[in-house]
Amino acid sequence: MSDTTTLKLPPRLKARIARLARQTGRAPHALMLEALEREVSREERMREFVREAMEADAAIDAGAEVYRAEDVHAWLERLAGGGKPRRPAPWRR
Repeated sequence: MSDTTTLKLPPRLKARIARLARQTGRAPHALMLEALEREVSREERMREFVREAMEADAAIDAGAEVYRAEDVHAWLERLAGGGKPRRPAPWRR
């Protein structure tokens, strides 16, 4: 079941949505739902990314292993080439 929400759109935005909907053969409602879904998903992913980054930063401050970027990049290139390379050694523990 869906709930109804009213949005007050500036006239220019409403006209742009209507024009794009006509050009793509979609209803303005569908276009707005798709845009809202994309933006909410993007915001959720960004918040999760920041949360993970903050946890990683705290782990490093607590003494977690750290790797040199050059070593990780070289390992990833070998891995992408189909090999089974050894993981790089930690730079510090």
